[in-house]
Amino acid sequence: MNEMKAGVLTGPNELVLDEVPDPQLEAGDLLIRVKAATVCGTDIRIFRGRKTMGIRYPSILGHEFAGEVVEGGNGRWKSGQAVCVCPAISCGHCQHCIRGYENLCQNLQAVGYEIDGAFAEYIRIPAAGVERGNVFALPEGLSFDKASLAEPLACVMNGQEQVGVDRGDTVVILGSGPIGILHIKLARHAGAHRIIVSEPNPLRRAAAQAAGADFTVDPTAENLGEFVRAHTGGLGADVVIVAIGVPALANDALGLVRHRGRVSLFAGFSAGDRAELDVNAIHYNEIRLTGAFGLSRLQYENALKLIAGGRFEVDSMLTHRFGLAEISAALTTAEQGTAIKVAVIDA
Repeated sequence: MNEMKAGVLTGPNELVLDEVPDPQLEAGDLLIRVKAATVCGTDIRIFRGRKTMGIRYPSILGHEFAGEVVEGGNGRWKSGQAVCVCPAISCGHCQHCIRGYENLCQNLQAVGYEIDGAFAEYIRIPAAGVERGNVFALPEGLSFDKASLAEPLACVMNGQEQVGVDRGDTVVILGSGPIGILHIKLARHAGAHRIIVSEPNPLRRAAAQAAGADFTVDPTAENLGEFVRAHTGGLGADVVIVAIGVPALANDALGLVRHRGRVSLFAGFSAGDRAELDVNAIHYNEIRLTGAFGLSRLQYENALKLIAGGRFEVDSMLTHRFGLAEISAALTTAEQGTAIKVAVIDA
């Protein structure tokens, strides 16, 4: 049995580069050589033990990725073909799938969670993912690292579809990490009239401005509520998106949105997190509060097309690149807030 290198998570805060057996294919499985995998905030939460659902030890993280087909897939894909993968594999027959929200599949299996992920030289895509259409050919000319961003963009699409970002809206985004940046770009693409971003990190405020925000606010130095009201005729924003997993921001968002406005609790929160909400504000101001989890295959396909079409710029987001041997440094850099998006690439 041959071996490959992989970043192996052996427990909370314990990730080591190790030699592990190559993935063993069963009938219909697809083997992919990973060419690029980007680091998600969820990877960091799992690494730090703040997300435990579906996590096992030892395991391999990484769910935003692209690579080249090696073998398998019942002949659907050719060796050497460039592909990327929607990592959420739904069953297609549970009540949630039947109703059209496969991202909430009752039997969902996710790459990087239940299935070993892409911080490795090779990754196995189960036959179910191949059969369900989770594997996509890379559009011609699209790089592997840019293709890896289709997954987080698709998640952001899901969030904005749920909350409804419309042409002419004033949108407030809380947090301008990688997800916040994608929210800025997608809201602008949707025709938002005004985008206000709240972010204490000066580097990320600058990145938000470069990504298309009209205004950036340091909430530790300015009163965000007063700023938003001053730029909305005292009414508040049409949409507020919580793009960072700080529970207290959920209630803050209620104070930033207009009557009949919409609030998206987009960011994932750590296990056990709770937040106090002003239920009277929701009731009397008729605020619509939505959550957002994951993505569908259609959203992934649309995100891939948007990036490949050249009308949605993501190059500037890929600020740091590491080889697989530097996986620990890649995660640490992503966590420190000095990067926007960190890619682990095939050296």
